[in-house]
Amino acid sequence: MPVLFSALLPPDDVAEAITAEIVARRGETDGGLRWEPPERWHITLAYYGPDDVGTRAAWLGERLAGRAAVDVRLEKAATFPGVLWLTAAGTELKPLAHAAGADAEPRPYRAHLTLARFPREEPGLAARWTESLANFTSRCWPAAEVALMTSEREPGGPRYRVARAFELDRG
Repeated sequence: MPVLFSALLPPDDVAEAITAEIVARRGETDGGLRWEPPERWHITLAYYGPDDVGTRAAWLGERLAGRAAVDVRLEKAATFPGVLWLTAAGTELKPLAHAAGADAEPRPYRAHLTLARFPREEPGLAARWTESLANFTSRCWPAAEVALMTSEREPGGPRYRVARAFELDRG
């Protein structure tokens, strides 16, 4: 059974703006950061683990039926242990994540887009990036589609694929 999660995917122009921001600062030493490629960038709504795509898609479709698109923007960088990320902001983002199942997870939901990973025992590796991306703000976009994603382990890192897409009402 594939590992599943639901997510919002940033539009191409937002991903390009993030990439440009990172590239503009990469002349400096990255010292141990493992950057996530843009094709893996997403905002996780809920993680399901190993599950049947059809069963989870039917469940998710019911939970998302009639839900409105949400306005989202990416802004300032922060860290979790071992992870450098951008904050995903939007007033209706958390309710959407809870509808998708985030409320079933043991830890509180924090909407973010992972940029890079680093050894947990070296949190200082990301400090320069949290400072240099402190004022970053993407454009706001209407996230009108939730993707049910599969995650498969491959030698170069996980490979994510959209298994199903669910349109949200554009109002």
